[in-house]
Amino acid sequence: MRAALLPAFAGLAMTVAGCAAGTPASLPATPSSSAPAPAPVENHDWFFSSDTGEAALAYGLAESDDVWLALSCRRGDGRLEMHRPVEAGHPASISLESGGDTETYPAAAESSGLHDGDILVAAARAGDPVFLRFRRVGWLAVYGADYRLPMVPHPQSAPDIERFFAFCG
Repeated sequence: MRAALLPAFAGLAMTVAGCAAGTPASLPATPSSSAPAPAPVENHDWFFSSDTGEAALAYGLAESDDVWLALSCRRGDGRLEMHRPVEAGHPASISLESGGDTETYPAAAESSGLHDGDILVAAARAGDPVFLRFRRVGWLAVYGADYRLPMVPHPQSAPDIERFFAFCG
């Protein structure tokens, strides 16, 4: 799936958003289920794209290469591939949180052609608890030892989250 979907990530990167170096001030790194839902980030949003057999959902800045996280899948497959731009030397994992549910996915680091760092690539299942919670609460965060970056849709893009997961199966 990686070979087929990596161009989708690159295409989304040209039309969407970014890596940790260019992100706004982050929230505390420790996720909490009792914390209120985060607010959308100005000018950043979730972007959905699909063609006949593949779909992608990426969070970032419109019409830029500033992508914080991209998810992709094949229709009805239930498997996701994640891409996350990071600085060189970032731990080889992608940690996600949504409404207190967390998951850390082992990742492979690949050299990025879009920025000076790497792109982490990891596999997941659309039915993993963190993604089920994302579908319910409408936001997802990437986090590490000293950062937490919530990715919250603006009202017009919120339905695209469910469209993506319905497509993926």
